[in-house]
Amino acid sequence: MIKFKKNINRTLPPVSTASLPDIVFILLFFFMTVTVMKNQNLLVANTLPKATESEKLHKKDRVIEIYVGKPTNDGNNSLGSEPRIQMEDRFISLNEVEDYALQALVKMPEHLRGVATVSLKADVGVKMGIIEDIKKKLRSINLLKINYTTYQGNVFDNLDHSQ
Repeated sequence: MIKFKKNINRTLPPVSTASLPDIVFILLFFFMTVTVMKNQNLLVANTLPKATESEKLHKKDRVIEIYVGKPTNDGNNSLGSEPRIQMEDRFISLNEVEDYALQALVKMPEHLRGVATVSLKADVGVKMGIIEDIKKKLRSINLLKINYTTYQGNVFDNLDHSQ
């Protein structure tokens, strides 16, 4: 009969790390393809109003975004508390809306310019007068498709009730 001896000094073989770079590159490629980069810094307060009926915009490549709201001062009171208009990371006046909208339209591919949509993202506290003024400026340059961005749900979930 053969006797089996237990080899106490036996060690486990090292773990092969040859496939680790492949896994890292697959994960890197995955996150690069699914991550959406934020293209604008929000300079205005933007608590969106509540809507009961809404429809999602699926094609973001034909959307021109205009934000309207009170400036987020971040400790700087020089901007005041009146609602301001933001396009492309900067404040603009009402008279500049046409120029900036045309610039955004020119940046689009030519086949999308006829179906461009302006997305107005106005804060819930903004008066309709400034919205109507923006609409008149957009109408003068023949941008007639306007979308009002809203919030699905209860708008008071986002508001601070301590005021």
